[in-house]
Amino acid sequence: MEPEREGTERHPRKVRKRRQAPNKLVGAAEAMKASWDLEESQPEAKKARLSTILFTDNCEVTHDQLCELLKYAVLGKSNVPKPSWCQLFHQNHLNNVVVFVLQGMSQLHFYRFYLEFGCLRKAFRHKFRLPPPSSDFLADIVGLQTKQRAGDLPKTMEGPLPSNAKATINLQNDPIIQKYGCKKVGLTRCLLTKEEMRTFHFPLQGFPECENFLLTKCNGSIADNSPLFGLDCEMCLTSKGRELTRISLVAEGGCCVMDELVKPENKILDYLTSFSGITKKILNPVTTKLKDVQRQLKALLPPDAVLVGHSLDLDLRALKMIHPYVIDTSLLYVREQGRRFKLKFLAKAILGKDIQCPDRLGHDATEDARIILELAQYFLKYGPKKIAELNLEALANHQEIQAAGQEPRNTTEILQHPNTSVLECLDSVGQKLLFLTRETDAGELASSRNCQTIKCLSNKEVLEQARVEIPLFPFSIVQFSFKAFSPILTEEMNKRMRIKWTEISTVYAGPFSKNCNLRALKRLFKSFGPVQSMTFVLETRQPHLCIQYEVLEAAQLAIESLDGILVDGTCIKVQRPVTELTLDCETLVNELEGDSENQGSIYLFGVSETFKEQLLQEPRLFLGLEAVILPKDLKNGKQKKYCFLKFKSFGSAQRALNILTGKDWKLKGRHALTPRHLHAWLRGLPPESRRPAGLRVVPPPFEQEALQTLKLDHPKIAAWRWGRKIGKLYNSLCPGTLCLILLPGTKRYGLERVSLQDSVPWILLMFRSIMRTYMNHLFNSHSSKR
Repeated sequence: MEPEREGTERHPRKVRKRRQAPNKLVGAAEAMKASWDLEESQPEAKKARLSTILFTDNCEVTHDQLCELLKYAVLGKSNVPKPSWCQLFHQNHLNNVVVFVLQGMSQLHFYRFYLEFGCLRKAFRHKFRLPPPSSDFLADIVGLQTKQRAGDLPKTMEGPLPSNAKATINLQNDPIIQKYGCKKVGLTRCLLTKEEMRTFHFPLQGFPECENFLLTKCNGSIADNSPLFGLDCEMCLTSKGRELTRISLVAEGGCCVMDELVKPENKILDYLTSFSGITKKILNPVTTKLKDVQRQLKALLPPDAVLVGHSLDLDLRALKMIHPYVIDTSLLYVREQGRRFKLKFLAKAILGKDIQCPDRLGHDATEDARIILELAQYFLKYGPKKIAELNLEALANHQEIQAAGQEPRNTTEILQHPNTSVLECLDSVGQKLLFLTRETDAGELASSRNCQTIKCLSNKEVLEQARVEIPLFPFSIVQFSFKAFSPILTEEMNKRMRIKWTEISTVYAGPFSKNCNLRALKRLFKSFGPVQSMTFVLETRQPHLCIQYEVLEAAQLAIESLDGILVDGTCIKVQRPVTELTLDCETLVNELEGDSENQGSIYLFGVSETFKEQLLQEPRLFLGLEAVILPKDLKNGKQKKYCFLKFKSFGSAQRALNILTGKDWKLKGRHALTPRHLHAWLRGLPPESRRPAGLRVVPPPFEQEALQTLKLDHPKIAAWRWGRKIGKLYNSLCPGTLCLILLPGTKRYGLERVSLQDSVPWILLMFRSIMRTYMNHLFNSHSSKR
């Protein structure tokens, strides 16, 4: 979903609330007209976004369709087919994909606690239903189950790497030649520019997250004979994220000038021994702190020192230091489509040396620093042409296939195969998927080869780790677990929700005189929308009408238009029934109108079968029109007399509403309150006989205690608290992030009173907006360092 955001703000733009009375509504819109016009006149910066036009006929998205979108988000149009159900624009401006899973929650939770999920409903513009979850919901989403059903992909290339690989390559197409040319380059040409350092997230002076970082004070003039220093750091995982545990600095000639163990400031959660080689026993006697190595490094480096590293941005962030002159070998040895070669691969392919051997505990930081330095020196000595002739891309693909224990296959065909999983797509670009979850809910995904799983003890710990780890991975799945409603309570809540939406779509009008024209009254109330039923209420001193509308917009429009008018000389009141389920109705209606999915949408009644054709004949009157939604009768298939129009902005929608409800078109309408998926969900709820207004829904005796707990607002408080926490986490995501929130629901068997699908799964979809241009560095992260 794509929230309405401006610039690089971290908070959702405040919802512009419209008043209920028509005259006030128009006045409010006129007051805001200038700002909306100014907004629409601004040139739209390129940013990753989803189309809304193709969503008009979709209330449900399948697991396979969701997997299509995720794969396309990872690799783009040059590698995998486009999603069949939507359009993703400017995929090359997409930086990250983050999926939040609220296990145990469903569409029922979202609408039962709609007012509590403030951030989610305001920021997430696209919402869909999902099919019932399988035994492993996440495996379906990333395509693992599909792959198991389909079996192995077809073999398209067999045998070892061709011996004439060098002779068959086109050097001009090699990314190294395209960046550096064929001639040898000097040291200054290999330095990252300030713009490149900004693009690849190097710490820079003046950046908000680098306020407490220490400058190395290296400000001398750089020349091709400036000294090179190889740097490598090892980190552990603490309560505050990744922190430094070892630093190694190697000077030209291979001499190690600094090799220090460092004691982190915060509690260590994971020593990451398989990578760092650091254990609790090794680190226990260490007293050196981060400030000590900062001071030592600052003293060692000459004014014109050039630091060389592999994914050096992570090392500098661990050191909390800023250095202006850097060479990053993961970027120096350019790979196709923004991918990066791993250090171990480059050491073997370029230098013929084996490092990070599996029989050794962790990595040797000094060895890695020395290899990094040698790689930079090799590049400067032999030049780009020599590197390109090695055909590193083909070697890397061949090695990755051998490491997986598979026969070589054509990478392009594998990626374009419909059963390719998201994990395979990430593996093809040398990346891993981050999976954060509680230990008890890990599932099949946690054991996948290309998945970095961090298991936590609680939702709170998952949240803390997410803040730290998400920026380090191109694709993250963060799973929170909540206690689901019991089956009987779920059934009861479904009934209550159905009753609630029926009651807020019902209005009572009166009093009327006993001699009133009933036919004229029915015609009057039917002019606002489709009526389910209309009955006379004779229990009162003077007659009243009870009108149940099919859609909420019709009921709201009737109240706004008729409340307080004179009918046969009597001032009538038009209002909803007052019950325990409608007490907060006014607040709910206001929040529905401010829902991001309803922004720019209007409801109209009185449309004819040729309305769409008439509308399209006047394109200049309805600028920004994106979709025309014409509901049909489920029984006879005929078009109904109401519709929804979706516009690009609220300003365009307001202008269209003024025109369509004017003297030329003579339609009734207002801004929309309910998206289509809500109608589909309500139709799917279990039927019940409508109860008289004011009567209580009495729960079964053995469920009274559970409902009493509900009335104490425990689930409501959880929805409010975690909605806010996830909202803050969303606001901290970097610009250009595709974010999904999945509410997978539950599926139970063998229950007579409850259908197999206890609660409808649910998805919310959005982008964290990006308003500045990024280089095409999709999915470059710390995994290349390993």
